[in-house]
Amino acid sequence: MKKILTILTLFIYGMCFATEPVLKDYDEISIPAGYHIPIMSLQEFSTAYTEEGENLNFVTTNDIYVFDKNILPQGCKLTGYIEKKNEPIRGTNAAMKVFLNKLYLPDGYEIPIKAYIQTSNNNTIGGELTLPQTYNKIPHYQRWSMFRAMGVLQCVPGDQRRMGEHITISSGANLTIVLVEPIYMTHTLIN
Repeated sequence: MKKILTILTLFIYGMCFATEPVLKDYDEISIPAGYHIPIMSLQEFSTAYTEEGENLNFVTTNDIYVFDKNILPQGCKLTGYIEKKNEPIRGTNAAMKVFLNKLYLPDGYEIPIKAYIQTSNNNTIGGELTLPQTYNKIPHYQRWSMFRAMGVLQCVPGDQRRMGEHITISSGANLTIVLVEPIYMTHTLIN
């Protein structure tokens, strides 16, 4: 009976006088979706020899600040993979979409992210229209010279296009990623 009474007393004492520790500067910081982060490629990758799902490595090139706090220091490592790859065909160059899924801080802490390498073509690298294979000569008459039956021959692209080419991103290429979802960070480095 004494043991149960002692345990019960200690439990009640712990509930009454327990205080939460004061945590300094451990608030969650969020980097919003749509934020652009400059990165550099650490390896060369291409639609010709890099397969879908193969790991790609990148590194941040600038410090990222939220207010006065450096939350992503320069040199953070990012990993990703080619999410979708299209081979070149006649009329269109090869294309690929690179998805980044992990961010490693310099102390080794891993943060999951969702981001794409940003391009003006809906985040797809490549996929441009190729040059025409042939040009047709068409007479073009100026309005003021029509009565004199003078004109010029104008070269107009033909109906066939050249074969597409593979896209290669070289090692050391400066790129920009755009976040699809916000990054919620509870861990930052203390300088």
